Amino acid sequence: MVVDSTRNFSQIIQETFTNSKIPEKFNNHITSERSIPKLYNDTLSKENLIAAQKVAITDYLSTHDIAKSMISKWFNRSEQGGFNMDLISERGFYSASDLDVKIARNSERGTAMLADAGEELIKNTFVIVNNFKYTDKEEVAKKAKGLLSSISSVASLAGAGDVAIVSETVGEGVGILGKGYVIKTDAHLYRLKWNDEVANIFYNDYWTEDGQIDEERVKAFNESDVFELEYIGTQMAYANLQSTSFTKKTDEELITIATVKASDAVTAKLQREYEVFRTKTPLMSTDPLSAKIGLKEGLEKGDKYEVLEQVLNKEGKTEYQRIGVIKVDKDQIWDNRFNADEENTDQTIEYTVFTGKKKKYYSGMLIRQIN
Repeated sequence: MVVDSTRNFSQIIQETFTNSKIPEKFNNHITSERSIPKLYNDTLSKENLIAAQKVAITDYLSTHDIAKSMISKWFNRSEQGGFNMDLISERGFYSASDLDVKIARNSERGTAMLADAGEELIKNTFVIVNNFKYTDKEEVAKKAKGLLSSISSVASLAGAGDVAIVSETVGEGVGILGKGYVIKTDAHLYRLKWNDEVANIFYNDYWTEDGQIDEERVKAFNESDVFELEYIGTQMAYANLQSTSFTKKTDEELITIATVKASDAVTAKLQREYEVFRTKTPLMSTDPLSAKIGLKEGLEKGDKYEVLEQVLNKEGKTEYQRIGVIKVDKDQIWDNRFNADEENTDQTIEYTVFTGKKKKYYSGMLIRQIN
């Protein structure tokens, strides 16, 4: 996240973010501190500000060798500069011996597995940089005054997820909108570049192992500039708390909850918008047809998911074949958002149910959003 000590509640927001867990659907690939300093001018117009943020953040990630640090973590680089395949084999459920670079270079199967590991794991490594801002509750109310003719506009402004709740709010008057705690975040998404060219340079020029360290290769990796992060896109999300169930909580507790919700919401929006960032989720069961994802991942009624079967092609690399499409059941969406157990005490399910041809699928098949 971007740290700006001049903003209201900046310390609480930073502590919440840096102490929060990485969502379970991702591997934790944190390589350094979870914050970067503010590097841009807040007096710019909204459009120019977002552009300036992107430039400043991109430059920071590059000059601080974040991409190289991510590669070092993937290959378990030691203090001496040696690499190994332990983490890749663990995360990809590969055989560590088959992935050994020396063996792979001399076998078609090993080379295919190295390429597969790059496609499935290294290439799907991401950085999200959040820029949080606490929005004064009265400011939200004032801005909403001119939008009362549009329930969806008010919902969007206030960050509310339930249009029905906002409808009631409008009926009671705009003042009630000022009773919430609103955290807004702009999130910038980057992807680690890993292709055949980069892989060949890494394995041929930089690879060395503990016990037989090649100092020239260690130096070459330290001085290399071939590892980069590719900018994917930016999304914005609000988290707004105004339910009476929170009235007994302190301001700090409310802001903590809103910060986590804003982070979850913007991650879901990034996944909905950018296909490369969409995770594959295993089906939990086929009766009912269900998976352990829900509102935290941005599920909405009518969302469609393709069901994928994992196969090996003739080259020994993993491929995913679509065998069908399922749809989110509008009446059985799991509310797995942060603090949902307090907000929704009547909830009984811990999964989302889908509609589709159950007999075509089996537990463990992967699903991925397509709309």
